[in-house]
Amino acid sequence: MKDWIIYSIGFLAQILFSGRLIIQWINSEKSKRIITPSIFWKLSLIASFLLFIYGYLREDFAIMLGQTLTYFIYIRNLQINGEWYKSPKILRWFIILFPVIIVILSFNNGQNDLINLLKNENIPTWLLLLGIISQIVFTFRFIYQWIYSEKTKVSQLPIGFWRLSVLGASLILIYAIIREDPVLLIGHGAGLIIYIRNIIIWKKQKVNVD
Repeated sequence: MKDWIIYSIGFLAQILFSGRLIIQWINSEKSKRIITPSIFWKLSLIASFLLFIYGYLREDFAIMLGQTLTYFIYIRNLQINGEWYKSPKILRWFIILFPVIIVILSFNNGQNDLINLLKNENIPTWLLLLGIISQIVFTFRFIYQWIYSEKTKVSQLPIGFWRLSVLGASLILIYAIIREDPVLLIGHGAGLIIYIRNIIIWKKQKVNVD
């Protein structure tokens, strides 16, 4: 597949990721507190779907791992919000089964597929490890958010989410610079600004409450 098509998929995913953050940020600025509209999770799921495809086409295991870990958390948040079951049943099944099918194809549709992901000559082992660690840290923010939301029974983004976002995004930016990946560089560079801004909003909100 031509590079411009692959990068177009990646940039579209990052535009959607950035769009969800901008919408969340604007809503939070207006209300003077951190809030999470349901559109945040809808855009997250679509963007994750596209970035998973981008990672597969670039044979980048770190990207695929990160998206796989968060993909189902986005679905769970839509369930908590009561938005998931508003979609057609066939669409819901497709969304759930898609990453599973891709993984199965990686094992069975040519034995070299999975090997290429783990041993890409364009990604040294140390860089792959950095990418994996970065994605795990970045992904853990949603695991933390998911556990927090399950306890409170409300889909929301607590302050710990934004702190982990800053740490994870910073590590991914280092990976993106070394990997020379413009999709990750632009996407996480822009996101980092909003993550920091949300922390500032939270601190102001806490001062007003106290």
